[in-house]
Amino acid sequence: MTNQPNQVDPESRNWAMIAHLSTFAGYLIPFGNIIGPLVVWLMKKDESEFVNDQAKEALNFQISILIYVIVSAVLILLLIGIPLLIGVLIFDLVVTIMAAIKANEGIRYRYPLKITFIK
Repeated sequence: MTNQPNQVDPESRNWAMIAHLSTFAGYLIPFGNIIGPLVVWLMKKDESEFVNDQAKEALNFQISILIYVIVSAVLILLLIGIPLLIGVLIFDLVVTIMAAIKANEGIRYRYPLKITFIK
């Protein structure tokens, strides 16, 4: 996590926040958590370095969360998957909100436990 606010214009801050919050579409649409930040990234990656960075961050984190959910689902057979799955989903909710708040403040947020797929 970087705690130094950058001089980021309000429009870029809003788009970065939308990239993070669009991941909640996954609760309504299958793979919406990946499609949301992907669309923002594809639309805005050339217009703002801040949006490019934060949309990729959200996208990489959501791909990582998908992997953690799949592993948790498999572990349900061993009875540890249910608490693990609940923990992963709560973790996703909390850090996504934190990321959206930081993006709105113009601060580059780095998700914990994120695997980088898109550089």
